[in-house]
Amino acid sequence: MLNLSFSSQSQMIEFTVDCFSDSYKYQIHLFLLFLIIYVNIILGNITVFTCITLDSHLHTPMYIFLGCLSIVDILSTSNIFPKFLSMLLTQRKTITFNGCMTQLYFFIYFTCTEFFLLAVMAYDRYVAICHPLHYVTLMSKKHCTWFLVGTWLAAALEPILHTVFIVNLSYSSSLEVNHFFCDISPLLKLSCNDTIHVEIATYVLGAIVGLSAFTLTLSSYVFIINTILSIKSADGRQKAFFTCASHLTSVIIFYGTSLSLHVKPTKTYEPTQDKIFSLLYIILIPVLNPFIYTVKNEQFKEAFRRLGRNAKRE
Repeated sequence: MLNLSFSSQSQMIEFTVDCFSDSYKYQIHLFLLFLIIYVNIILGNITVFTCITLDSHLHTPMYIFLGCLSIVDILSTSNIFPKFLSMLLTQRKTITFNGCMTQLYFFIYFTCTEFFLLAVMAYDRYVAICHPLHYVTLMSKKHCTWFLVGTWLAAALEPILHTVFIVNLSYSSSLEVNHFFCDISPLLKLSCNDTIHVEIATYVLGAIVGLSAFTLTLSSYVFIINTILSIKSADGRQKAFFTCASHLTSVIIFYGTSLSLHVKPTKTYEPTQDKIFSLLYIILIPVLNPFIYTVKNEQFKEAFRRLGRNAKRE
């Protein structure tokens, strides 16, 4: 048993991350597969962010929030994938105690940020559809700035408590993390402490963040759907629904994968299943978001074409 102070643990403990397979042959195949996925995530989201940043026609709240979402997707995957890919390629599957805690903190941080950001985007769609005449006032640059600052700052608070709980646990002599990154459940399984109080605190904190964001998102869509149904024109209903269809799709995927990953007790933790759900959670939204928000968005596609024409002239 390792029952050390935080300073001692940070210097002495080194975790071994199991990843997916002990066979080097399969590790190379997995490396190539996940490298392609990671590159697509980075390129897709950088393209969205760059287009929104450089084209003044997209400097509206909806696209500003989308650009911020692209940054969150880039950072959240970059928190995990470079280390994961390095482990697959080199077969050196170790991570320091400090590195593990840092990865855990930012994993929770970016998850909370996405919860809040999707809620803010839902509110933006609510104002646009339910109060279009007041949209410019309610979603002014000042208000958008406060929404974004509040989102990033509020999201930074919860992972501090989670990380403090994990840091202060004592660990057994076996330090093999049966996962491909440092997450709460596999780390709790390594502890020789009674972790029930940590589990309860984790669920309570997660519920506060998740339910507050979900409540704002759900209530926004209740009003949105009610307003859309009251529109007499079929074309009007279709146009109103189209303005929030992409975001609603993203919300459904995000909450679906999030619930499948997080809403379960640690005692029922099943490593293989958890790795699969974690992969879906980490990969699915960052891969799909650039397509969900842009493929049928004529305004974005026109902005992309303008940037292409400007680049050719230069």
